[in-house]
This record gives sequence, C-alpha cells and structure tokens, in this order.
Amino acid sequence: MTAGQDRQRHGKEAEAHAQALLAGHGLAPITRNWHCRGGELDLVMLDGDTVVFVEVRYRQHRQWGGALESIDARKRQRVVLAAEHFLHRHPQWAEHPCRFDVVAVEGNQPTRPGTHWIKNAFDS
Repeated sequence: MTAGQDRQRHGKEAEAHAQALLAGHGLAPITRNWHCRGGELDLVMLDGDTVVFVEVRYRQHRQWGGALESIDARKRQRVVLAAEHFLHRHPQWAEHPCRFDVVAVEGNQPTRPGTHWIKNAFDS
C-alpha cells in the first residue's frame, strides 16, 4: 500500500469514526462525501431540525500542527461554498437552520484516537 493509499484509508476510517460518534449523540446521517465543483462535504447530518455540515480532519501526529489547526480560512470558505451548493441542489434542507461542526481526529489509530467534536466551529 502506498503512502497516499494509507492516508486515504486513515481518512475514511476517521470519517466513519466521526459519523459513529455523532450518531451516538443523536445526529442522523443525511449524506457522506458529497462532492461538488467547489469542494466536498465530509458529513452532512441532522441534529433535530438543524442541518450540520461536518468537516472531519485527521492527523496522525502534530508535527505540522494538529487536526484543528489544519482548518484555515481557505478551507472554511470551501466548506461554506460546498454547503451552499448542497442546499441549492437539495432544497428540502434549505429552510432548516444550519451549522458547521468540526471533528478533529488525532493519533495513530483513526478509530481510537483523541477525538474532539467542536459544535458551531465556524460561521458562514
């Protein structure tokens, strides 16, 4: 397995871990890995009547900054743009309140690491 494939596998495991964590807190999945021209949404979930756009970040170690530090202004802007595209293409969700959460996953094992869930991590 190449380093890129290994990174991709760890990323998918982190997303599955994040989805299970959020589901355990009562959020229901709407979709996962939703793509549009402007970007991607890792997870879109429903918390009561609120549509939650979840950015999942995985870092094996903090050598170049941790998972939370990797979400810069440019990344936030891309997530917001993708969320706008999602709501445009799925108008049934457009009238619901929305929020942006982050699940930061760090450690050697993406399914058992230090995990931090930040609700309302940023605004649109």
